[in-house]
Amino acid sequence: MVSPGALRVVRCGGSAVRGARAVYLLCASGDFVKVYSVNTEETLRLMGGHADLVTGIQLNPHNHMQLYSSSLDGTIKLWDFMDGIPIKTFTVGSKLLALYTPAGAEDSVFVVIPKKGERDTFQLVSVKLTKGAGQDLEAKELSVVLDGVGASMKHIAFGREGAYVASVKDVTLQVYFFKRKLLNRFSLSTVKTKGGDNHFSCIVCHPTEDCIATGHADGKIRLWRNFHHRKEYTYSTLHWHHDIVMDLAFSMEGTRLLSGGVESVLVQWHNESSCQKDFLPRLGSPIEYISMSSDGALCCTLHTDNRITIINSNLRFSRSIQGLIKSRDVKTGLVVDPRTKALVLNGEPGHLQFYSLQSDQQLFSLDIVQRQYIHQAGLKQSDLVKVAFSAQGTWLATVEESEEVADPELQLKLWFYHEELQSFQLNTRINTPHDNHITDMCFRDMDELGDDSLILVTTGRDCVFKVWVMVGDTDPEAQHSVSWSCDFVGSYHNYQATNCCFSEDGSLLAVSFEETVTVWDSLTWDLKCTFCHPPGNIRNICFGRLTCSKYLIGATDYGFLCCWNLLTCALEWSAHLNVVVLQPDPLSEHIAAVSWLSKESSLFVFKPNEPRPVYIQRNLCKEKILLAAFVPRDEPEMISSEKYLWLRKSQLFFLTDTQELMTLSTKSLEERLTPSSKQLAVEESLPVTPFSLLLGKHRRQQAQEDTDLGKPVIHNKQEQASPAVKELLHTPAHVLPSASFLCTIFINSLLISKENKSAEEVADEVEMESEKAEDDSDEEDVTEMEQEDTSHMELLGEMTCKLSKSQEKELRKIRKTDYSWISAF
Repeated sequence: MVSPGALRVVRCGGSAVRGARAVYLLCASGDFVKVYSVNTEETLRLMGGHADLVTGIQLNPHNHMQLYSSSLDGTIKLWDFMDGIPIKTFTVGSKLLALYTPAGAEDSVFVVIPKKGERDTFQLVSVKLTKGAGQDLEAKELSVVLDGVGASMKHIAFGREGAYVASVKDVTLQVYFFKRKLLNRFSLSTVKTKGGDNHFSCIVCHPTEDCIATGHADGKIRLWRNFHHRKEYTYSTLHWHHDIVMDLAFSMEGTRLLSGGVESVLVQWHNESSCQKDFLPRLGSPIEYISMSSDGALCCTLHTDNRITIINSNLRFSRSIQGLIKSRDVKTGLVVDPRTKALVLNGEPGHLQFYSLQSDQQLFSLDIVQRQYIHQAGLKQSDLVKVAFSAQGTWLATVEESEEVADPELQLKLWFYHEELQSFQLNTRINTPHDNHITDMCFRDMDELGDDSLILVTTGRDCVFKVWVMVGDTDPEAQHSVSWSCDFVGSYHNYQATNCCFSEDGSLLAVSFEETVTVWDSLTWDLKCTFCHPPGNIRNICFGRLTCSKYLIGATDYGFLCCWNLLTCALEWSAHLNVVVLQPDPLSEHIAAVSWLSKESSLFVFKPNEPRPVYIQRNLCKEKILLAAFVPRDEPEMISSEKYLWLRKSQLFFLTDTQELMTLSTKSLEERLTPSSKQLAVEESLPVTPFSLLLGKHRRQQAQEDTDLGKPVIHNKQEQASPAVKELLHTPAHVLPSASFLCTIFINSLLISKENKSAEEVADEVEMESEKAEDDSDEEDVTEMEQEDTSHMELLGEMTCKLSKSQEKELRKIRKTDYSWISAF
């Protein structure tokens, strides 16, 4: 359980939609279920409540406005996905790896769970969904249907009207008939001949006929019939895919069969014939899941790069929804685009993806390498390895290199952002900027209005760092007025240069050479001082900011975190900590350090001037954290707890080794899942429309103007809707409790508390009323000052002392006294 106000580790992107098939545009993504709009591609709502990965989603066969979801947390949830609210939660207990809801099952669902006492063995069980009045129910009545099934959802399929269930694993197909309680097993040869591989990869059943389609590792598709008999069964073969068939799906009427695989091509087979087939090629990445809409008008394909493609029934591309692309290796790190505040990292091979954290979708992709990538194992190709932005996002520097270890082919490219075209344009291409791999690069963060102040520094394994500056291009045929060239080359004892960074004001450059950190003057390029903390090479370095700008922080690969004072040129403090990520906040003095020890990622947030961390969170997540980035907020966050103030101006995001993007949040699950526009509409009892949002903004502005002008703001008691009334009005009718239960709460919410006044208070009020006329002018003079003082006291968390009636009278007399004679002195 998380205590109130505690930080929560939240999956915010990158969670694959591979865990479940797409139902309409409902997709399982990490711990959540996302609902997308088919027309606008936007995320309509995010349904959360599971405590672990969602492994399956299925429509309720008896009510298509409801959805079942299963999770590794051992629960099954029934949702009203139109309103995004949970209706029931059934606790099963075991980890749920897949979920099925055949139409013939009454008050039951089927799930795949691990078999007790046996490792890597799974079984298909039927779960009886308990009926009850509460929202949280126990579902402990389980019935085993099949043993030894596969853990993937694609390894089990139910036949027409739920009459039988078929399962595949390795080279064995087993079919269980419910009414006859008969189990038939069919096995294929395990011997690989002529490149063939009979291992099953997926299975799907015909919706109206007794036919089973199975995909195989060698690209073949088998159509099984007459499987009611163990020896008289038959199958035919379809073959087009050159590699594993990753998924299959029948159309609603069963006349078409869709298949997909690593070729990124959707194949449509007509009438189970290998001669009649259509293709939709160039879908971008391997197809992992295929799903048909209930009316057969649309088809969805889920891809390995975390993209959903929507396809019409005539096999025409409609639109796509691109999430965070999972690259093979994020070599660029997590970089923030200063213009859009999007996360920038490796995307498709040779591309740079700009990922929006607000919408969990890709903004655009920039082709850096500009070469066709060939999907072939062992082929050495160029890829993007480094990226850096200038302070205002006007310039972008990228480094691409081939996969050759000994003699890599390097290219440094400088891109300029074109305001009219709203995209980056290539300005300068530098071949072989270093003689060996480039290890790091950074821009000097200074005012970009002067071209002389903008410089780029690169470090390499060739034991040098290079300084690149802009120069005017004298060639009249040149496309650009400026280009980039090398201005200075520095080295230190022929050691490999590993990291570089500039101080906040840009006056100093720190470059690490193996075990040594060197500090250089960025104007004269003179070596100022060196720091060393053996043993171990320097893994990360960064300067302090704001009030801590006189400190330099470094982490070694031997598990030491060091802080050096630039004024005294001495070690300020050191800590024994295996830091794998060191990330400074650009808007505050705080620095985040992530350690990895004993298969546990821990977070330490500190200021360089204080060796004691301001925040520690151990066991941050199960996965190893590889990268992190602070993203500035649009508006400072309202933080109630002092120990979370480091999150006020920026939000920390980190990427794990499974390429899931996570963040830390102080908000509860309900606050995070409710969009701000919906919260505003609920507060003002307005429908969620653009006009209502505009009207609400106008009302707030008018109220603020009235307050600034000193106009009294009158609030009607009846207009302040109580939480009970709001809950009654905004909860869907079909999930409301009985009217008798709500009646008491509703009546109590309308009652107004009675305030009794004593005789003394009444007498004081009469006396105050008699003096009101003569004190009006004096009261107006001090009203503004009193309000200001009160607001400051509230900010400090103190209570203002209320004066007695006699004290207020004396105070008014003092205010009337003329002290103008003091001005003569």
